[in-house]
Amino acid sequence: MSRCHAAARRSRTVARRTHPALRLGSLLVVTAALAAAVATREAGAQGWPARSLRIVVPFAPGGPNDILGRLAGQKFQEAWGQPVIIDNRPGGGTVIGTDLVAKSPPDGYTLLVVSTTTATNPSLVRKLPYDTLRDLVHVILMASSPNVLVAHPSLPARTVEELVRLAKARPGQMAYGSGGNGTSTHLAGELLRLRAGIDMVHVPYKGASPSTHALLSGEVAWMFGSVLPMLPHIQSGRLRALAVSSDRPAAALPGVPPVATSFPGFEASPWHGLSAPAGTPREIVARLNQEVARFMNEPAVRERLAREGTEVRTNTPEQFEAFMASEIAKFAKVIRAAAIQPQ
Repeated sequence: MSRCHAAARRSRTVARRTHPALRLGSLLVVTAALAAAVATREAGAQGWPARSLRIVVPFAPGGPNDILGRLAGQKFQEAWGQPVIIDNRPGGGTVIGTDLVAKSPPDGYTLLVVSTTTATNPSLVRKLPYDTLRDLVHVILMASSPNVLVAHPSLPARTVEELVRLAKARPGQMAYGSGGNGTSTHLAGELLRLRAGIDMVHVPYKGASPSTHALLSGEVAWMFGSVLPMLPHIQSGRLRALAVSSDRPAAALPGVPPVATSFPGFEASPWHGLSAPAGTPREIVARLNQEVARFMNEPAVRERLAREGTEVRTNTPEQFEAFMASEIAKFAKVIRAAAIQPQ
């Protein structure tokens, strides 16, 4: 027998003698490690929060996302007695701040204010440095800020149905404005175009203010816009409110029906929520969810946000995870149909 064959035979003999023990030993080591990890996480969750929290707002100060982030920080500090740092990280269309949180330790001490942009970025950004569903756990939907579909008074339409009939009678001739390609006002318009099966011209402007001025001057026929800035123009009669983009009437615009009245299931309102790094202990996620749901539904909070055109809408972590997945899928379809190229 050659030395090579003899060595191979000895190796197989040793393997047969030691393999079961090694396997059992390895299994015991792995089991002990897993048990220790679970125990450590449970102990950490039970003692949480034991130090300051950080809420990353991927926008500049001001606006509904920053307002909600600061509201959460104030309420967490009151409830748990720990300092809360609001960390504004604007830039990259929320990608910079979101990536920071996605790569943070999943210990419940770093949180993220998420929004409709979180759901549109997978289709608008060519190479996201994170996976929105895999790298984040979505804690709770906090609120939404309905847009209002407003038309120039010269347009002979007082309802969404009449607007659609006009557009079908003038294919490719009616122009609608927005605050820019890929904005919530643009995507709401594209969603209506898809649902109604109409051919219209989209005119993007560099922000909400220029698009509003274009509508007031009659340069475009209609647009979706934020409720509060549009209210004075609606009340003065310079613009006509046809519908709201939420699936229910907006408190700030009583009597104005949702687009969903004409097209069931239509929902295109900017929304805001709270997320955390994936792997954050379920006990912590549950406590965060319960606390946010509690303070968001306080009458004083509801009234304050209503004055700013924002409506409270809370849910469970499971519901918010499903909502995020459905929003990503919905806007992916709209963005493809609008031929918006990812950047």
